Amino acid sequence: MPTIRAVRIGVVVGDIAHQADVDAVVNAANTELWMGSGVAGALKRRGGDEIEREAVGKGPIALGDAVLTAAGRLPNRHVLHAAAMGYRAEDDTIPKRPGSRSSAAIIHAATLRCLALADEAGDASVAFPALATGVGGFPLEECAAAMVGAVREYARAHPESAVRAV
Repeated sequence: MPTIRAVRIGVVVGDIAHQADVDAVVNAANTELWMGSGVAGALKRRGGDEIEREAVGKGPIALGDAVLTAAGRLPNRHVLHAAAMGYRAEDDTIPKRPGSRSSAAIIHAATLRCLALADEAGDASVAFPALATGVGGFPLEECAAAMVGAVREYARAHPESAVRAV
């Protein structure tokens, strides 16, 4: 029976664009990967337009998917763009929580995808915002449950993962 290596889960209140002690930060993205306001805007302002250009060049992506880009002028190695909400017609066909642009399933999937990309890139630490809780209107408590569940699932399925802290 394989041993599950621990992944430390912590909560930090602050500006995700100023998390210098992590390898990767996560952008709460839309499916087009445009970086306008909220978390995306903060990362773009601090990291530079090149982050958005690289991300948009890899999109659009499906709800629940993610892409990895360089971090521009941010103090991190990478930015992971998690599509936790979308505005395209095809995004509207996917079930969401009433009053929200997302769902627990979408947030769970996007979190798993970010962890996989970080693992592939050799990133040991990843800072996530509360996905889809701002503009997306998703409840914070439900978001936390979906994200923590995804981290636990990933750690169990990938005991040799490079990711050690979230």
